[in-house]
Amino acid sequence: MELHWHTEPFLLLSLLFFAWAYAIATGPLREQWFGADTPLPIWKPICFHGGILLAYLTVGSPLDQIGEQFLFSAHMVQHMLLIYALPFLLYAGIPAWLLDRPMENPVFRKSMKGLMHPATGGLSLSIVYTLWHIPGAYEAALQNKAIHIFEHITIFVTAMMMMWCFVTPSKTIPAASYPMRMLIIFLLMIAQLPVFAFLTFSETVHYPTYEWAPRIIEDMSPLADQILGGVVMKISNMIVSMAIFGTSFYLWARKDSIETAAHEVYVYQK
Repeated sequence: MELHWHTEPFLLLSLLFFAWAYAIATGPLREQWFGADTPLPIWKPICFHGGILLAYLTVGSPLDQIGEQFLFSAHMVQHMLLIYALPFLLYAGIPAWLLDRPMENPVFRKSMKGLMHPATGGLSLSIVYTLWHIPGAYEAALQNKAIHIFEHITIFVTAMMMMWCFVTPSKTIPAASYPMRMLIIFLLMIAQLPVFAFLTFSETVHYPTYEWAPRIIEDMSPLADQILGGVVMKISNMIVSMAIFGTSFYLWARKDSIETAAHEVYVYQK
């Protein structure tokens, strides 16, 4: 088996364009648009460009070839990176003032409020992710490069919509309240259960490509690979969900304590 890195112009130019646009917007145009004193912590460009690099490693490294031709579990690792890691890094890297600038337009702002609403993002990702794991659709993506690219784009875009309510730095359309974040992530955990059960508890291999693929790991049968993919999906979801749930609960309790203390001081001073 000869593994290769993707060097397609569409992939490379797309990633380079976003890296270039970010550098221009946070560099030469920052002073012109927002003023010379507009802050940009060094870790933000590191996060954003780290996200661009991770995007290439996800869909341009040999991981893509392995997931497309040999192992379902490798393809699932790709999906988890697209859904969780990439949105987190990209949102962490975009400063609030840059994200909110286009939303000064009322039409764009109204559209974004609808698209980034937790219900819209959560439902969109759940539906898209479920539909792509229907055997016919999944096989079509494996056999046709254009469909495969479209699959990854739709999963990534809906993941960005879903993750907005958890990690966006925007002040115009801010993240959901802490209690709402806890409710949303709980519902998203439930929404993934049908796909998890379909992959993990089945006694048949659902995707012929992996069933007939050469075994690059000799001791792993196609069914074991499929089950491993389901486990990768669920463990990734559980780790991210518990991190969001726990962080939200802590910040909610901390905020409540601060507000209670401030109220007590106010009452005492009166």
